[in-house]
Amino acid sequence: MPTLSVFTDVPMAQKLEGSLLKAYKQDDDPNKMFLAYKVCMTSEGRPWVSSVVRKTRMQIAQDPSLNYEYTPVMGMKSFIQASLNLLFGKNSQVIVENRAGGVQTVGDSGAFQLGAQFLKTWCQNSQIVYIVSSQKEPHGLIFQDMGFTVYEHTFWDSAHLCLDPNMLLDVVEHAPHGCIFVIGSIGNCRLTSIQWTQLMTLMKSKEIFPFFDIPYQGLSTGDLEEDAIFLQYFVSQGFEFFCSQSLSKNFGIYDEGVGTLVVVALNNQLLLRVLSQLTNFARALWLNPPTTGARIITSVLCNPAMQGEWRQSLEGVVENIMMTKEKVKEKLRLLGTPGSWDHITEQKGTHSYLGLNLELLWDSCGSPEMLTLPTIHNSPWARGEQDGTTLGSEMPWLSPAQQVEYLISKKHIYIPKNGRINFTCINSYNIDYITASINEAVCFTKDSEK
Repeated sequence: MPTLSVFTDVPMAQKLEGSLLKAYKQDDDPNKMFLAYKVCMTSEGRPWVSSVVRKTRMQIAQDPSLNYEYTPVMGMKSFIQASLNLLFGKNSQVIVENRAGGVQTVGDSGAFQLGAQFLKTWCQNSQIVYIVSSQKEPHGLIFQDMGFTVYEHTFWDSAHLCLDPNMLLDVVEHAPHGCIFVIGSIGNCRLTSIQWTQLMTLMKSKEIFPFFDIPYQGLSTGDLEEDAIFLQYFVSQGFEFFCSQSLSKNFGIYDEGVGTLVVVALNNQLLLRVLSQLTNFARALWLNPPTTGARIITSVLCNPAMQGEWRQSLEGVVENIMMTKEKVKEKLRLLGTPGSWDHITEQKGTHSYLGLNLELLWDSCGSPEMLTLPTIHNSPWARGEQDGTTLGSEMPWLSPAQQVEYLISKKHIYIPKNGRINFTCINSYNIDYITASINEAVCFTKDSEK
């Protein structure tokens, strides 16, 4: 006799950006390519792993002295300290004053989950989150599922093909008092010293809480200290903040999910209180973080010779990325592709905007149909009544790009709708096809506009 399932009323979940990878896998075309992998790829099309990591993994696996007991809820102390030293510098102000601490997490998603849980419980006046569009999955969804109101924003200027610091400052200026601002990849924005001062002054005056995201330290410029130097600016100005620090990507330990939720407080007593609460939340979320990845990273960071080898491997990856970008730009120039492509080489890091015809839609009524994440349509701020601003005139929302659609449907090159691709996915085997396809997409859409 059939019985009614308890799951009868469960609907299918909304499709996420991950559906792009699903569409790629279902494509039977032999020339198909996926340029949106989150991991760093080698020239052979495999996930990159630092050679020193491979050696260390083997050494740890063969070490008979290691025990495999559960780790403490906060994680391995040696790993956390090594992570903090990497992020701030061993002799930095915040380390010396013992105002920085951390909890080992399951990757950057775990760090955001833990941080969001704390903020939801203990900072109930801060229930609005601003996050850049490229970070909306999964980080924006984590905040959304926690009950936060999430606003997407962008500071990519599609008209001038650059990351515009003034767009970032404008978003902060019109953000509500006491909100949470997720900041990632800000090094690409090239703020001047005056603009840095403006940004921090605005955030201080509006009591905005910074939540930094550092997933690729060392893979932006090749210099670990340079990639995280902006944190020192906020430390020097007396900011308290959270920071999601992922060490999976820059070590090539993608399957381990190794990260830290870093906390910076005004003093050690406040830090200890926050860490105690985070430990309780971690106990409910995962109880004991995994150890293998943390052991590998700790071994590398605590051994000067091994750390030096690892740093050299990061420099090599960044050099290859820069070379690839130069080749893409030059091939597009030789093909006579309309427009300037200098913006490709002006951006840092593994992921950069191609600068295809990403259009901006200005939605004067904040229509939810245009958004992936919900906005607070019933609040005064969403209606444009706070500070005399209008949401539609300040917030650009992204529409699908014709040229991106052409690359996917006609050339079987799968890239996100905002045109932000992983340049490590481009190699000597596919660069000619990719650049020829970009040229074709640009020329086709240019001709269709005539």
